[in-house]
Amino acid sequence: MPKNSKVVKRELDDEVIESVKDLLSNEDSADDAFKKSELIVDVQEEKDIDVEEESEVEDERPAWNSKLQYILAQVGFSVGLGNVWRFPYLCQKNGGGAYLLPYLILLLVIGIPLFFLELSVGQRIRRGSIGVWNYISPKLGGIGFASCVVCFFVALYYNVIIGWSLFYFSQSFQQPLPWDQCPLVKNASHTFVEPECEKSSATTYYWYREALNISSSISESGGLNWKMTVCLLAAWVVVCLAMIKGIQSSGKIMYFSSLFPYVVLICFLIRALLLNGSVDGIRHMFTPKLEMMLEPKVWREAATQVFFALGLGFGGVIAFSSYNKRDNNCHFDAILVSFINFFTSVLATLVVFAVLGFKANVISEKCIAENSKVIIKLLKMGDISRDIIPHHINLSAVTAEDYHLVYDIIQKVKEEEFSALHLNSCQTEDELNKAVQGTGLAFIAFTEAMTHFPASPFWSVMFFLMLVNLGLGSMFGTIEGIITPVVDTFKVRKEILTVICCFLAFCIGLIFVQRSGNYFVTMFDDYSATLPLLIVVILENIAVSFVYGIDKWKIGLTCAGEQEC
Repeated sequence: MPKNSKVVKRELDDEVIESVKDLLSNEDSADDAFKKSELIVDVQEEKDIDVEEESEVEDERPAWNSKLQYILAQVGFSVGLGNVWRFPYLCQKNGGGAYLLPYLILLLVIGIPLFFLELSVGQRIRRGSIGVWNYISPKLGGIGFASCVVCFFVALYYNVIIGWSLFYFSQSFQQPLPWDQCPLVKNASHTFVEPECEKSSATTYYWYREALNISSSISESGGLNWKMTVCLLAAWVVVCLAMIKGIQSSGKIMYFSSLFPYVVLICFLIRALLLNGSVDGIRHMFTPKLEMMLEPKVWREAATQVFFALGLGFGGVIAFSSYNKRDNNCHFDAILVSFINFFTSVLATLVVFAVLGFKANVISEKCIAENSKVIIKLLKMGDISRDIIPHHINLSAVTAEDYHLVYDIIQKVKEEEFSALHLNSCQTEDELNKAVQGTGLAFIAFTEAMTHFPASPFWSVMFFLMLVNLGLGSMFGTIEGIITPVVDTFKVRKEILTVICCFLAFCIGLIFVQRSGNYFVTMFDDYSATLPLLIVVILENIAVSFVYGIDKWKIGLTCAGEQEC
């Protein structure tokens, strides 16, 4: 009995101890579970707070009304005056159709990746260029400030070109066009053609003497050109009114400013193809000179054009994309905008050389008529024997083929004395080989060609209205590249900043509307942006690759096109 009682007691004690252990273990597990649940709740609350703050920031930031409006804004910024007057010139200069291959390769290898980089950082961080690089590292904020300064320099002279286009647009509502004929000078005895104009051409004289009233050198100011000053003021007023409400106002204007140039280009192409000589111009343009592809200069100029065509380094691409939602598919946007830009350059090249082919044909016909008169005069004087002229050729109404045949015969017969005859070959190719770029193409060569168009005032109005729209589309992106970063960083009112920026730019821009202003425009165009933008883009790549980190950037990119990140 005592033995059994001891056994029972020991068993009871063991049960109690085990029960206590179980209780304590349960207590610990319950406590751990409680602590864990408390931690999860805290983390979840922190996440909720972050999401709420992030959503509040996104709600406060303006957004595009539609994806189409955003695409048109990016297209309007990237497609500018350079597509119309620089790309055709480079294409002609660097091997015609052979230039398109290096350009397309560099667009795929350099252009689209860099364009995608700017689209993605702007969309993901949702700030302007200063805020984006400050977010990556406070030490890199200078990249954004450099972009703003370059944008300001470019805006100073770019809007002057828009002012020139406005002036020509206002002068196009006349029949005949004021640059159609050389002006007449009257004196006491008789009336004669302006000698300076007669030596050059009516369009060249009008551009330098009537429009710019240019001085002889950059050191000679000559005072303000009041016609261009008023046009510059009008251009800045248009930009200010369009940008004063940010993308809410400029976005609506994009529907017209971005689409209208394509309507004009297609109309010009159709009209030009119906003119004599247009096919010669297009054939000349796209006849490839493959040997030039081996020259490093061709690849360098193609890379530079890709660089400027997409607006890389300006900050405008980052600013526009910062108004997107984070789940927007920027991969698609980068490819779409880049190829629209390339298509526009090729379309503009077709139009330009179709028109220049017609112009060259007109000049060639005029040359043949004048030189035929010289040949007839030489025949009458006996300097050239009639026996060498084929009998079927009528020099009074000679065709281009017959004239070139006669020219070759005379050149062979009069080999030693040929230079003294002062005959011209009148080849269309010679005119097409005269490379024209920039303002010379738009305000001299193209305007001269349009004077030979039927209903020339209508086409002149359309052409210069197209240039104004192309320029404004790029100006909106350039000014946005200044305003958005400053507003994001310093929290100033956008309306006040826009007015101050435009007013200050107009005041400084008076340098470009002096009589010597064209020299300053050329200087700024050559030196103000090329090297700074190259440095900016190199630093952007370093910032994303080494400071922010490729892996972290890739994680952020996985959110593009997804609803949740």
